Amino acid sequence: MAWYLLSIRIMISPKIRYLVLLSLGLFPLLNGCAAVGMTLFGVGAGVTTGTAVSYTLDGVAYRTFAVPLPQVEKATRAALDKMGIAVGATAKIDQGKSIKATTADREIEIELEMVSSKTTRMRTVAKQGFFFKDRATATEIIIQTEKVLGIG
Repeated sequence: MAWYLLSIRIMISPKIRYLVLLSLGLFPLLNGCAAVGMTLFGVGAGVTTGTAVSYTLDGVAYRTFAVPLPQVEKATRAALDKMGIAVGATAKIDQGKSIKATTADREIEIELEMVSSKTTRMRTVAKQGFFFKDRATATEIIIQTEKVLGIG
């Protein structure tokens, strides 16, 4: 057995051994790249399937509508009602409105920001517990708002 291992060691050149060891040493440093790649893949998949929803790495969903803020707010409330999500509070923020809603196990925050008199940016976060964010629910709220507006 030792002779076999020795013969394999002799057959592999030092240059190749160095490259293999270097490659194996770099693998632990590449673990974050997969998460970024999968996130970018998810964003691309959303765009190709017809939804124009963008995401941040921490699960926040965004969408900009070429619709005035009052219409987007009305459509958002209709979408939440259609989904059976209870609106808790509404507050005025710097450039728009903030809507807080709840389900049995999620807290939903929606910010509607007036980009211009005819354009509104929607930011949606669905928190499940302290650490987890439900990107699917946040996306569905945006999709249902699009449908109410007649966009999607």
